[in-house]
Amino acid sequence: MEAKTLYIEPGSPWKNGYVESFNGKIRDELLDREIFYTLQEVQVLTEEYRQTYNRIKPHSSLSYRPPAPQAILAADTVPALVGLT
Repeated sequence: MEAKTLYIEPGSPWKNGYVESFNGKIRDELLDREIFYTLQEVQVLTEEYRQTYNRIKPHSSLSYRPPAPQAILAADTVPALVGLT
């Protein structure tokens, strides 16, 4: 039996919901809002979006938590912040 690649039509979320959902979000939240002039600009803004998407942005499927939340501040930095409030 030979394995073959199965292609889905673009914009078919019922066939691959996760990828189509992400593609729609990146299109709406990044690609349609920016005009890119250089490859470096695309790389920097895409990396910034990726970090925000994975570490800050809440996801409804995860009870409105980010997939990879930022690390908790190190214990030695907490006393310096106490006097700021």
